[in-house]
Amino acid sequence: MLLAELISVGTELLMGEIVDSNAAYLAQELKNRGVFIQWKTIVGDNLERIVEAITRASKRSDIVILGGGLGPTDDDLTREGIAAVIGETPVIDEAYLEKLKAFFTARGRSYPESNNKQAWVIPSSEALENPVGTAPGWFVRVPNSSTVIVAMPGPPREMNKMWAEQVLPRLNLPSSGFYHRTFRTFAIGESHIAERLAALTQSANPSVATYARRDGVHVRVAASAATLEEARALAQPVEAQVQAALEGHIYGYDDESLAAIVGHLLVKRGETIATCESLTGGLLADELTNVSGSSRYVQGGAITYSNEAKIKMGVKAQTIAEHGAVSRETVLEMAVAARTQFGATWGVSTTGVAGPDISEGKPVGTLFVGIAGPNGAEAYALPTAGDRRTIKERAALNALGQLWKQLTEQVKA
Repeated sequence: MLLAELISVGTELLMGEIVDSNAAYLAQELKNRGVFIQWKTIVGDNLERIVEAITRASKRSDIVILGGGLGPTDDDLTREGIAAVIGETPVIDEAYLEKLKAFFTARGRSYPESNNKQAWVIPSSEALENPVGTAPGWFVRVPNSSTVIVAMPGPPREMNKMWAEQVLPRLNLPSSGFYHRTFRTFAIGESHIAERLAALTQSANPSVATYARRDGVHVRVAASAATLEEARALAQPVEAQVQAALEGHIYGYDDESLAAIVGHLLVKRGETIATCESLTGGLLADELTNVSGSSRYVQGGAITYSNEAKIKMGVKAQTIAEHGAVSRETVLEMAVAARTQFGATWGVSTTGVAGPDISEGKPVGTLFVGIAGPNGAEAYALPTAGDRRTIKERAALNALGQLWKQLTEQVKA
């Protein structure tokens, strides 16, 4: 079993100024290839601490991957750190230096001499091409060791491309004997899932784990074996048990989003959708249209944050006056209005209290979702919690979830 270690370099990561999305991406990439990450380190722009992190990692891991610290400035110290650990002195690769200068010339910019360090190499390294930036990576085979050290630039656009095109072919990873599948659920809490799967979550191989995510609870089944086929066969009986235990709550698998599943169902049925949003302020429409090909079924949407906008959309002024903007009655008329105004098969609406202040005497987290379809309209009270942004995002996903339930229930009927 190969062990990998990630080292993210940058004081801005330690200060919380940016999120370390590169580490999450690499963890997924390695996991999918049967390589297990045992350690992850974040280290600031300090040469002594970078050297310490690389030294420790190279003694206990087969693959050490560093992200960041490959820029041209004095505080970009990843190359210096690797060179110090290997005990080799960097020299300028003249061929790569010419490429760097050509990069600036092609863009009509003068070449700063500080960029020369980006053309450094050491005898044990190979320079990794960076077609979308100036910082090449390093692929280093540690002398007298089977350990490999990889250094890539921090910007995700550069790192992702370098990883796929330059690093993976050099790593020559063995065929993966690691299989995993994620079940995505709606309208069931993590504790309830844990109760239903209690007999399975104690197993080590296959393993069953639950993760609370923004779009519901994810249940991951994973298995390891000599080959991928053997791992898949080992996991299949457990997958069947998870499927049966969570029947009616599983909306998708692996990377399938709730919005994509709803879109697939609408296309399959030859139906369309429109939205009328108050609380969510366009997030529901954003979720729907963030799916490729959504123009086939999304007719349009309206953000009706004010009462006047709701009335112009088709909600009765009397309804708002009697029941309030945050009510079952209002959200129901909003859904009907969305369906009518845009000529859609389905109208979906949201209203509620995002906070931090209460509204109309209703507490923060009050949420109403309306769904109008071919067989009538329904309103749902779906209270939620969190800060303002969290409540808005959960409201949009709850609206999609309720529509998913209606679409799947009609299929069964």
